[in-house]
Amino acid sequence: MLCVFDVNETLLDLKALDPLFTKLTGNPEARQEWFTLAIHTVLTVTATGQYRDFAQIAGEAAAAVCARHGHELTDLELVKVGDGLRALPAHADVVPGLDRLRQAGHQVVALTNSPLATAEAQLHNAGLATKFDRIFSAQQVSRLKPAPEPYLQVLRAFGAEPGQAVLIAAHGWDIAGAQAAGLRTALLARPGVHPLPGLPAATYTAATLPELADAIVRS
Repeated sequence: MLCVFDVNETLLDLKALDPLFTKLTGNPEARQEWFTLAIHTVLTVTATGQYRDFAQIAGEAAAAVCARHGHELTDLELVKVGDGLRALPAHADVVPGLDRLRQAGHQVVALTNSPLATAEAQLHNAGLATKFDRIFSAQQVSRLKPAPEPYLQVLRAFGAEPGQAVLIAAHGWDIAGAQAAGLRTALLARPGVHPLPGLPAATYTAATLPELADAIVRS
């Protein structure tokens, strides 16, 4: 099986940015507000048939959230947000889950909306780069997930049929995109993560990556 991993929140813990956003805004929930706005923008851009660089979207969302809380984000502070995004730690369950899949003979790749250079830096800094056979970015096809093109580029690169791949993500919108492209799906139901209502259930669902890995290996 070709196991295709989302990166932000699925593998990497965005909570590491909480202190920075709290310092910038005075609100401990600002980091969540920022990422929600960034994803909302991604979905809008994709639904309207456009493409924008995710790093730019993330920066503009950070500035907008800070402005909502009465602070004008400076260029230096924006750099700190970008540096923090590239230095996120992995969730504690990630390495055991990846090792389980690799030991069982599955191919493991990453697919993110972040620019390729950012994704490579993120996985390197988190100590995960050697766990992946390849790293892919939506930037390479100028379409953001959940549009079909990012998923399909991974299939083409490996000569795989959609049913031979599974998308593992902690986002219902990413699961829906992969389903529409024909892939199997695995929802990593981290705290606060729920399937989108009214849509088909993911092929696999579990609260931790090792549990998801075991389900994929058993199948």
